[in-house]
Amino acid sequence: MQELTPFAALSRQLAAFTAAAAARCCLVHGRDGRARSGLLWAEGQVVTAEEALERDDDLAVTLPDGRQIPASLAGRDPGTDLALLRAETGRPAPLDLAPAEGLEPGHLVLAVGRGEYGPVAAQAMVAELGGPWRSLRGGRLERRIRLDLKLDPMAEGGAVLDHEGRLLGMAVPGPRRRALVVPVETVSRVAALLAAEGRIPRGYLGLALQPVRLEEAPGRGLITVGVDPRSPAGEAGILLGDVLLAWDGAPLASVREMLARLDPESVGRTVVLDLLRGGQKRQARVTIRARAAA
Repeated sequence: MQELTPFAALSRQLAAFTAAAAARCCLVHGRDGRARSGLLWAEGQVVTAEEALERDDDLAVTLPDGRQIPASLAGRDPGTDLALLRAETGRPAPLDLAPAEGLEPGHLVLAVGRGEYGPVAAQAMVAELGGPWRSLRGGRLERRIRLDLKLDPMAEGGAVLDHEGRLLGMAVPGPRRRALVVPVETVSRVAALLAAEGRIPRGYLGLALQPVRLEEAPGRGLITVGVDPRSPAGEAGILLGDVLLAWDGAPLASVREMLARLDPESVGRTVVLDLLRGGQKRQARVTIRARAAA
């Protein structure tokens, strides 16, 4: 038997990895007529990219075997760009999960989704790898994994396999549609919460804020331009025009920093906000509540 060339061996391995991932990828249909990929996560559960799911109703899923079945929304988490659907999917095909260790920048990975005519696949390289991070919408992700790949819209919400063919996570678009990976640890945590609660509770203060520059230290703060009087901040006595300086002693320089602190773990906590009112420094103790469901 003729020995395979390295290129042919690599091609066969990539094709095998693609087939394994395709057995876990489906097509999610919405009332808007747009289709995107989804990932068969567990029996009766499909995860997909929340940002691409424009409607909550009239959902359907095309399974890897081509059957189309109805689906319903179990919950959304814009912070991590995850949506969970319920559907009679049966048990998904086995696929090992990638461990949290062992991935390095430069490793080759494979992004696989489902298109109108079957699987879509693209090879990529891990361009950036980091520890836990916060998305622009305040979601906590266990790892930051950015690929050197401009994500095909059809592959959004599909699978990403690591260099060993294990499920690394779900593909979502980042800035300029460069692919980001929602790691399996994040998918597992968020999907479990969405299945149980239907949403991810996030902290609520009841403030509208804008960044402001100060002539004195710390040089920046957040000025209050709106207060809900029945909110935690309103009940703690925070007023229009107050400038928030610090959260439990940590400076506040941007609204994004404040949003990042109002994560699910913040609900029920009491924090001390340092503020400036009429040129005088004060403190307010605020007990954070969960934001009401939309």
